[in-house]
Amino acid sequence: MALEITESNFEELVLKSDKPVLVDFWAEWCGPCRMVGPVVEELAKDYEGKAVVGKVNVDHHARISMDYGIRNIPTLLIFKNGQLVDKQVGAVSKAILASKLDAQI
Repeated sequence: MALEITESNFEELVLKSDKPVLVDFWAEWCGPCRMVGPVVEELAKDYEGKAVVGKVNVDHHARISMDYGIRNIPTLLIFKNGQLVDKQVGAVSKAILASKLDAQI
């Protein structure tokens, strides 16, 4: 299951992770976000032990969204060693997200 990433755990779960991290910025009212949600959950299962997969609700954690310039959702960011290394804006297939994660493992 994808982790709930908050302002209080972002540094620990994302920036200090020794594994690549996929972060899904989403909101409950966002239609495309609801399409990507199940894909993110599948990736969380598929990459367990190899990568961290989490979600940031932009309505509840606006500071993180502002820090990373999130203007459209869904936006998926990939971090490695605490650095932003890849970005995907909009709903995409599981295969595209998996290939982006694979490139960081």
